[in-house]
Amino acid sequence: MSTITAKDGTEIYYKDWGEGPAVTFSHGWPLNADMWDGQMLFLVQNGFRTIAHDRRGHGRSSQASSGNDMDGYADDLAGGAEIAAAVEVARSDWTQWRAA
Repeated sequence: MSTITAKDGTEIYYKDWGEGPAVTFSHGWPLNADMWDGQMLFLVQNGFRTIAHDRRGHGRSSQASSGNDMDGYADDLAGGAEIAAAVEVARSDWTQWRAA
């Protein structure tokens, strides 16, 4: 299982498939990274690298008493060297679009 550790010690689960330009996916409440499997598979088959994570407190990521807001979620992604180094294109769900 792939995880990154946020600044506060929270473990953030992510899946990283394929090679090529990276597309990241961020789910909404109360889902997890698995909601993107169909889109990720399509993009991988068309030459992209896809990365999806379970937000803190969701799915396979650990629970945290703080950072459960949009700024905290963005910090979690920006803090993960494995993810931040790959990001060229960002995709989010209906919750919001965010540019870091």
